[in-house]
Amino acid sequence: MRKLKLPNEVRILLVLAGVALVFEVLGWMFVGQSFLLNKDRLVVMILQMSVIGIIAVGVTQVIITGGIDLSSGSVLALTAMVAASLAQEPGYARAVYPALGGISVFWPILAGLAIGALTGLINGSLISYTAIPPFIATLGMYVSARGLAKWYTHGSPISMLTEDYAWIGSGAVPVAIFLVVALIFHVALRYTRYGKFTYAIGANRQAARVSGINVGRHLVIVYSLAGLLSGLAGIVTSARAITGQAGMGMGYELDAIAGAVIGGTSLNGGAGRITGTVIGVIILGVMTSGFTFLRIDAYYQEIVKGIIIVAAVVADQYRQRNRRSA
Repeated sequence: MRKLKLPNEVRILLVLAGVALVFEVLGWMFVGQSFLLNKDRLVVMILQMSVIGIIAVGVTQVIITGGIDLSSGSVLALTAMVAASLAQEPGYARAVYPALGGISVFWPILAGLAIGALTGLINGSLISYTAIPPFIATLGMYVSARGLAKWYTHGSPISMLTEDYAWIGSGAVPVAIFLVVALIFHVALRYTRYGKFTYAIGANRQAARVSGINVGRHLVIVYSLAGLLSGLAGIVTSARAITGQAGMGMGYELDAIAGAVIGGTSLNGGAGRITGTVIGVIILGVMTSGFTFLRIDAYYQEIVKGIIIVAAVVADQYRQRNRRSA
C-alpha cells in the first residue's frame, strides 16, 4: 500500500499552523491574551518580515544553485545609505548632496538597485571565474559592504527624506512589493529556462555544463539578482524608517537563509520553491512575534532560532537520503 505523500508546501503550512496554535495556547496560559486575534501584532509582524522575505527570494535562488549568500544584510545597509542620501529634502543644511535635494524619487531607487546588483555581480564573478567558494566570496562582501556603509557618511545617519521616497515604506506597500517579487520569481523558477538552468546547476553542475549550460554566466546572473533584491530591501527599509543607517540589516542574511531552509530549500542545491520560502519566512515571523508576545528574552529567542535552523537542515538531509534510497 502506497503511503500518502503530502506536497512540501502543505507540510510547511501544517508546521505554520502548529506553531501559531502553540503560541495561541501559551498566550492564554501565560499572558491571558490571544496571539492570533491581535490585529496590530499581526500587521507589525507581516511588515517586519516583508523585508526579510524580499532578501529570502534572492537567497533561495542562490541556495538552489548549491551556493550561499552571506552578504545580503550588509548590502541592504549600503544600498539604504546610498538611496537615502539621494532622497533628502531640498534645502536641508546637513544633506549629503545639497545640490541634489528634491530630485525625482526614480534616481535614489535606481541607485539603490544598481548598487545591489553590482555587489551581486562581484559575488557571482568571483565565484564563477576565480573558483572562490561562495561562502568566502560572500563573506568578503559581507565585511566590505558593511564597511562601505559606515565609510559613506563616517557613521552618521541620513535623515530628512522626501515624502515620495518614504511612501515606499508606508502602510502595506512593503508587503505588496514582497508579494510581487515572490510571484515574479516563482514564475521564473517554475516556467522559464532561467529556472530550469538554476535547478540543473544545483542538482549536478558538471552535468549542466556538459548539457550546454553556461554555468559561470548563469551563476553571475543568479547572484546579481540576489544582490538586486538586497538592494530593493535596502530601499524599502530606509523608506520605512525614513532614515538611512549603517547598522541596518544586521543579521538579516541569516534570517533570510533560515526562512529559505525552513521553507524546504535544500542546502545541497537543486531543490526549493519560492512558495515554500514565503511560508518559511512567515513561520520565522510568527516565532519572533510569538516570543516577544510571551516576553521571552531576546537571547533565548536566538537560541531557539538556531535550534530550529539546525533541525530544518537535519530534516533536509533526511529527505535527501530517502530520495536517494527510493
